[in-house]
Amino acid sequence: MAHGTGELIDLLGGKRIAILTGAGCSTESGIPDYRGPAARARVRSPIQHRDFVQSEATRRRYWARSAIGWPRMASARPNAAHVAIAELESSGRLTGLITQNVDRLHHEAGSRNVVELHGALSEVRCLECGALETRDGLQRRIDELNPHFRARDVKTAPDGDAELDAGLVDAFRVPACVACGGVLKPDVVFFGGSVPRERVLAAFAMLDAADVLLVVGSSLAVFSGYRFALRAAEMRLPIAIVNRGETRADAQAAVRVHGDAGEVLSAVARALC
Repeated sequence: MAHGTGELIDLLGGKRIAILTGAGCSTESGIPDYRGPAARARVRSPIQHRDFVQSEATRRRYWARSAIGWPRMASARPNAAHVAIAELESSGRLTGLITQNVDRLHHEAGSRNVVELHGALSEVRCLECGALETRDGLQRRIDELNPHFRARDVKTAPDGDAELDAGLVDAFRVPACVACGGVLKPDVVFFGGSVPRERVLAAFAMLDAADVLLVVGSSLAVFSGYRFALRAAEMRLPIAIVNRGETRADAQAAVRVHGDAGEVLSAVARALC
């Protein structure tokens, strides 16, 4: 058992818990993170919101790379961390779950009271008319338009993007909205975009009802997640962190566990449920 797990269980026992998860919660499902030990070896420029909206070339690059990355994302399954969080919710221990992840694995594991800060890759939205389409449905249309575009052994990222040669991108054909012919965008918040206000308010409500904030698998480097650690500190709520690498709130943490999310949270669920 990871050092500090017992102290974590003692802190959480008898308390109402708000959980915030990041990409590190899904690495054991085979989805890489942004800032963990393995990610530091990768040089990568994630898609920026403004570039996607304004540049046809950027959209072609994204969808070509996503066409390769999506099957791996879609085949990922919940790991022990997702299952343990769902068990904590079903036992009445949680005020809610706030996630920065876009893989929807928390839902698949059984979590229900979830705020997806950054949306979900499983849906695609038209920027012109707002129509929604499933990502699986779009993948079928992508395959029809690009019959020679085959799956390749490439590196993928938490947002479903993948590394791909420029020549392959240039020849890629991007599907349009089936309803109006408009521009399609994954229904997620890209870097540089804003989290919808209603999601932030719903997440704050979960934190306001809690006695403790548990951060799992997030470095809190992005403000969309770090704001909840700031709020907890303002409220004088204890902050517990389970993460492999350093986080932005380590200095404010009442308990800090360096370990795999699945192992640590499974132990927490066994003790508290």
